Amino acid sequence: MTQTIAPRARVLVLLLLAATGLLLAGAGPASAHAALTGSDPQQGTVVDKAPTQISLTFSEKVAMSDDSLRVLDPKGKRVDQGKASNVSGTTYAVGLHSGLPDGTYTVTYQVVSEDSHPVAGAYTFSVGAPSRTTVSVSGQTAGGGVVGWLYGFGRYVSYAGFIVMVGGAAFVLACWQRGSGVRAVQRTVVAGWLALTAATLLLLLLRGSYTSTGSFGDVFDLSLLSQVLQTKTGAALVSRLLLLSAAALFIAVLFGAYDKREDEEKRDLTFGLAIGGTVVAAGLAASWAMAEHASTGLQTGIAMPVDVLHLLAVAAWLGGLATLLVALYRADTPIERSAVARFSTLAFGSVLTLVATGIYQSWRQLGSWSAFTDTGYGRLLLVKIGLVALLVGIAWISRRWTRRLGNASAVETAQAAETEKTDEAEETDEADTEGAAVREKERVGAGAAGADSVRATQLARQRAAVDAARRKRQRDADPDRFGLRRSVLAEAGVAVVLLAVTTVLTQTEPGRTEEEAKAATSSSAASSSSSSSSGDTSSAVTLDIPFDTGGEDGKGIVRIDLNPARVGANEMHVYVERPNGRAFDVPEVKVSFTLEAKNIGPLPVTPDRITTGHWSAGGVQLPMAGDWKVAVTVRTSDIDQTTVSKNAQIG
Repeated sequence: MTQTIAPRARVLVLLLLAATGLLLAGAGPASAHAALTGSDPQQGTVVDKAPTQISLTFSEKVAMSDDSLRVLDPKGKRVDQGKASNVSGTTYAVGLHSGLPDGTYTVTYQVVSEDSHPVAGAYTFSVGAPSRTTVSVSGQTAGGGVVGWLYGFGRYVSYAGFIVMVGGAAFVLACWQRGSGVRAVQRTVVAGWLALTAATLLLLLLRGSYTSTGSFGDVFDLSLLSQVLQTKTGAALVSRLLLLSAAALFIAVLFGAYDKREDEEKRDLTFGLAIGGTVVAAGLAASWAMAEHASTGLQTGIAMPVDVLHLLAVAAWLGGLATLLVALYRADTPIERSAVARFSTLAFGSVLTLVATGIYQSWRQLGSWSAFTDTGYGRLLLVKIGLVALLVGIAWISRRWTRRLGNASAVETAQAAETEKTDEAEETDEADTEGAAVREKERVGAGAAGADSVRATQLARQRAAVDAARRKRQRDADPDRFGLRRSVLAEAGVAVVLLAVTTVLTQTEPGRTEEEAKAATSSSAASSSSSSSSGDTSSAVTLDIPFDTGGEDGKGIVRIDLNPARVGANEMHVYVERPNGRAFDVPEVKVSFTLEAKNIGPLPVTPDRITTGHWSAGGVQLPMAGDWKVAVTVRTSDIDQTTVSKNAQIG
């Protein structure tokens, strides 16, 4: 049975890596971490006189280049002039040419948020009256496409490399110092260093294209690389590379000279390596903290040290777990029970640290209990919390196996002593036999002696292989060690998926920022609604549209409530019901508005889910009065969806 463990482990790891790849591939472009909270003119408004400048307000400070903010006329020609500048706080503006004619203008922006993620978007406003426009902004790929996927993969590999390298070294120093001479452990830690170094170089090359064009052809553009080196993220990546050179020296000492030292020298060297390694590991963790979520928002002076501590605790736990897995499956030298017990204590302390720092980070990034379910960040965080809880549960099982190993130590020691006596007796008999063989060789000629020497060498190699196989069978036959190996393998599998979720989480807009942006948008829409409602006699419109997606249980009715159904901002509610009137829990609803008589639209609107069967969107801008076609796309499963429509009089 034990012979099948290694193949099963390889299959499990491959399946987990495949699931991780699918998770990363499905993550898509990084969500905007700096949300657009306001603009002047506002989205969808019609102004009587052409403005002299366009201003945008974000939820946090952003970095802008010469082409970050563009304004295009109906024919797609740029009408902005000069460079975009920071006029106050988080508001940025760019000037416009004078004498702009009437029509619909498109504002596009592509900036980098303070926590290093690209933010892109577009909206329209009109001068005098809306018009047709040839401008399309669907090609914007900053943070997406092949470059975005590679950047996300590079981030995952860099996290994994850091965890394996730091956690593996900590495991050797704190738990199993004999492991410094084990080749399998050495290869694991060195592989972590190589992965982190290669991923950091990849991120540095991809960074320019990732935050600007999104084109793979620009990856080796030296001008973009030069711009990246002048940014906070570029400085963090370069600092990481410099620290990795120090880490290489640390690894060389740990696995080169450490195991050959005397006990007193080894104690002194252990102390020096522990201090130096902690400094290098903290510096590497700081290269993430200084450029990502912890460096922006509330209490950055506290958040960055907490983030460093969080990353170090993750590495000590999961990296040590990976090294323990290698020691249990691949090491020729059996790992001592005391080493496993020491790691169990280290892992327990790491988990306590993770809980404390995780609670603070969750409060800082979410801001409210409702953000757990109302924001993408909160939902991902719930998945992460569930995985951590599962990991802790499996770790508790591992601790039970560790205690059983400790309880069985006396019996196993006696068995080992008996085995050693048997081996000594066998070696004595073999020595006597070999002595007789030598005396026989002396009586035989020189040629025969040479042949016997070759045969003796072959027998020695065979005997060594048999001894190694016997020791491995004895080790694998231990039911307690076998149980520990299985539980540690399960822990490692969950850890792979947990790391993938964490990587996606770092690329997702924090819940606090998302809620602030929604509040600002709703406030802007309400202000627009109140300012333009004077003298408006329009009334709300309700549309009931039946649908059938064609799949099983795919029939229902979608109700659109549009209030006050006039030119300008409107409040829209979408209710999806089954034929019996009960709420229909569908995964996705999309709405678009088209004024076919004026060739305007379709204007897409993606409402937010409020509760089961209820979706809502504020600030729905309709620029002209007329008979508008309201199209609703309802998806009831991964493959079943349909689009139905109905006309409504607006204004």
